[in-house]
Amino acid sequence: MAQGIPEEMLMNTTLIKELADVAKDAALIHGVVMRIKETPNSSELVTYAPFTLFPSPVPKAVFHQALAVQTHFNLLVDKISQDSGFLEEALASTIAVDDFTRRLFDIYRSVLKEGRSQSIVLGLNRSDYMLDQREDGTSSLKQIEINTIAASFGGLASRTPDVHRHILQVAGRLEDSQRILDNNPAAGLAKGLAKAWKLYGSERAVVMFLVEEGQRNIFDHRYVENELWKRKIPTIRRRFQDVCKTGSLDQDKRLFVDGQEVAVVYFRDGYMPQNYISEQSWDVRLLMERSLAVKCPDISTHLAGTKKVQQELARPGVLERFFPDQPQVVEQIRATFAGLYTLDMGPEGDKTVAMALATPDNFVLKPQREGGGNNIYGSEICQVLEGVKESTERTAYILMDLIHPSPVHNYLLRRDASLQVSKCLSELGVFGAYVRQGKDMVMNECVGHLLRTKSSEHSDGGVAAGVAVLDNPLLV
Repeated sequence: MAQGIPEEMLMNTTLIKELADVAKDAALIHGVVMRIKETPNSSELVTYAPFTLFPSPVPKAVFHQALAVQTHFNLLVDKISQDSGFLEEALASTIAVDDFTRRLFDIYRSVLKEGRSQSIVLGLNRSDYMLDQREDGTSSLKQIEINTIAASFGGLASRTPDVHRHILQVAGRLEDSQRILDNNPAAGLAKGLAKAWKLYGSERAVVMFLVEEGQRNIFDHRYVENELWKRKIPTIRRRFQDVCKTGSLDQDKRLFVDGQEVAVVYFRDGYMPQNYISEQSWDVRLLMERSLAVKCPDISTHLAGTKKVQQELARPGVLERFFPDQPQVVEQIRATFAGLYTLDMGPEGDKTVAMALATPDNFVLKPQREGGGNNIYGSEICQVLEGVKESTERTAYILMDLIHPSPVHNYLLRRDASLQVSKCLSELGVFGAYVRQGKDMVMNECVGHLLRTKSSEHSDGGVAAGVAVLDNPLLV
């Protein structure tokens, strides 16, 4: 492990077993916990959230590059959300074939036609990267995606540094333990929510967390909630079906749920088709979008995070549309882009199909979906594209260069899993929070980071999907 944990320590099975026991207890002590899958809606039984035994090495330069560019990405997402012409043009081919994106876009059009009720915009996003290993041995930062809705693990990521510090101390690696950075995205995300709540201007109004049916990851939310309660900001948790039953707008379009006025709707649900279990769910999404409540994200910011928009941004000249007089900002953002290719109908899309079919192992095929576990790799790319290459269905996807990170060895600690060394790949996420009121950006910050690591045998999937585990960067 380059400048990380020495190989002889990783191979010392007696020490590893002892450290694993210490690590699991430390995770519980520090609150790195989840409910168990057998009872996802009860806190009677909890377990540690899956995590790495040791922190993983991350080059200092690329780590700081990811942090530095985050406020630019915040601005970019916000500018895209305000550019209806760009969104209409960018998503035209996608909404023709992808029903989920079309339903979101119908809500967007409806809100635009009626006129936005609220001038306060709140964005809590997470930009995800991998390190592409170059042939000369150096690494470059490449963006996988930007999550503009329900960006998770800000809460648990705030608790993992203390766990890894303790493990390294017990392992006799005192110097390494001091290299683990403080990290508190929970406080930063809460700061954005608090700012929006305050600007809304009613002390009695609540921040509503819109949550999923299954709540294994509730403690990740609770850390953000608790930060709000510390500021004496009331929060409630409701599901789509709860808002269906008791949600309403008054004559001023103020949103009420269970008789309580809602200042901010914080979506931790609503990012996948299966989150909309009935027509009522779609009606409720429209109701909330039409309301005076601040939405995190509002529908245009949700659409700004789609894969198709990501691919359009990589086209020559598009970033300049949003930053016309800021070449340095354009350069910093563009430096993180991997190769992205359109599958729209026409010569350019045909060329992308041919390229993917010729060398499928060089690419990843991405549908317009969030939540992990949706991407397509290798020979499966050929199977999918052979089936849709002559049809407009192919425009539901984008093609992206496959990133080649350098693997490291580590132990992935999971409930009921055997303790064995794995060849691992890591993904770095950076959290951003911004608040705009009318034309004034009143907050724009990078508020923390998240490292997730998985065995190299898994191509795709996050922590919530049961593939990746929580980690910390050990800067080298």
